[in-house]
Amino acid sequence: MSAPHIVALGGTLRPESATGRLLAATLAKAEARGARTTLLTGEAIAFPHYEPGNVEGNPAVMRYLEALRSADAVIVGSPGYHGTLSGLVKTALDYVEALSKDERPYFDGLPVGLIATAAGWQAAVSTLQALRTITHALRGWPTPMGLAINTIEPGDALDKCNGPMDVMVGQIFNFLGR
Repeated sequence: MSAPHIVALGGTLRPESATGRLLAATLAKAEARGARTTLLTGEAIAFPHYEPGNVEGNPAVMRYLEALRSADAVIVGSPGYHGTLSGLVKTALDYVEALSKDERPYFDGLPVGLIATAAGWQAAVSTLQALRTITHALRGWPTPMGLAINTIEPGDALDKCNGPMDVMVGQIFNFLGR
């Protein structure tokens, strides 16, 4: 595979959210290794609540689904709200159901990197676990290295997880090279 397409989705509606910054930084690492990337965060995934059979007609949803259809790997990042992923990210992942009848349904066979941020370890870790469970349900392969970041600890989140982020991106590329 010459230039894999890696799609990152998640974050919040805030332009400078920690999760969105981490997703962008992870994609920058993938680009440095030769990947084409797409970042879908904020308004790009601010969809109405998912309802089966009611997907057509929303241009933002259609762009999102086309990006996922062309993805060779996915990275999902969510803030931890009350111990699990945000509604924004959950709704975006619910729309993956529209890919269920595709030749490659859902995230079938794709490596999926995961990032969870929260104001405390408990929510960060439980959010990461929820993302792993959803990735399995969508037939994706979560990378062994997932990032759980406690955003209230001193220091910049990007600096704290630079090494683990390199490992996760490396695992995605190793999976793609098989």
